[in-house]
Amino acid sequence: MTPGSGEELEEMIPQNPVPRLRRCGYCLLQQQPMRAKHCQACKHCVRRFDHHCPWIENCVGERNHRCFIIYLAVQLLALFWALQIAWSGFHSSVTWKLWLIVNGFLLAALCVVGVMSLVVVLLLGCHLYLISINSTTWEFMSRHRITYLKSYSDEENPFDRGILCNLWDFFCMCRTVVWEQVYYRGSHNHV
Repeated sequence: MTPGSGEELEEMIPQNPVPRLRRCGYCLLQQQPMRAKHCQACKHCVRRFDHHCPWIENCVGERNHRCFIIYLAVQLLALFWALQIAWSGFHSSVTWKLWLIVNGFLLAALCVVGVMSLVVVLLLGCHLYLISINSTTWEFMSRHRITYLKSYSDEENPFDRGILCNLWDFFCMCRTVVWEQVYYRGSHNHV
């Protein structure tokens, strides 16, 4: 083999760049698994960290993300029920002024519940989209700062297995995933 030949260079250059597992700068207990992040509010590392939710005062991660989605769905059903109750409570009146006096509280309640319903619909929709591409809120928002995603373009996700597989894995598989294995199985040549 001649110096500088293609085979020699291929042997010298690693085919799959291996992101180092890093020690958490806060916990200092162990090496963080891939997709884990230390939450400043909870003071511990969370596997497959999605976000810290102020409404449930807890982190959303690998172990409770499904419960969070169910929480959003139930909350949305309750809000739709409240919208229906408020809508059915309106009474007709002779003049607009009298109608506003009779139905003013229901109108205000309808507006507040409507805005809250819109927020929950958008939040649930965003989470379902991220689940369908097997991404987390943290990965989606901070992709440029995450070491294991830096070598991928914005359209690439090493954890994406297709919409149906991602949804099946999220909703039907109750197990802890070793994300390093999924990452290396789906990685490609970055040379």
